[in-house]
Amino acid sequence: MVRTEISLFMPNVPGELGKFTTLLSAEGINIDALTIQDASAYVRQLFQARGKSLKRIASVASYNSMRKDSADFALIRILVDQTDKAIDLLSQNDYIFDIMPVIALRLENRPGEMAKIAAKFGEEGVNINYVYGSVSSADDTCLFVFCPEDIELASKIFSK
Repeated sequence: MVRTEISLFMPNVPGELGKFTTLLSAEGINIDALTIQDASAYVRQLFQARGKSLKRIASVASYNSMRKDSADFALIRILVDQTDKAIDLLSQNDYIFDIMPVIALRLENRPGEMAKIAAKFGEEGVNINYVYGSVSSADDTCLFVFCPEDIELASKIFSK
């Protein structure tokens, strides 16, 4: 199923995640999935991607400076149950964020389920940029979020 992921940058300091999640909680917005990484890894990916395109996005020196500055920030990717409300809330509170369509799938929590999904992406020629997931218990389903390069094709594959 196609869902909207919110990606945001926040200072990588104690208390910021608590502040952010309290803001969502106070408005009754539930977090369905979340992943956090040091933003410098994201900047490093941008630098590596620049060589794959025909245009030069920035110089090596610019990327080195961005990578150094970005270590002070975290990149958070999140799915919530009330996306529009969360977007409004983030805008009102001056968060820097972006939205992106992703594929969110509920999988059985047993060996081989991820292998089937990953193989299906591969068979259809769809590259996965990143994936994250969660498991509640051994008896529950897992929610996995996939960011494919081709969202339209991926949504057709998993619409069944």
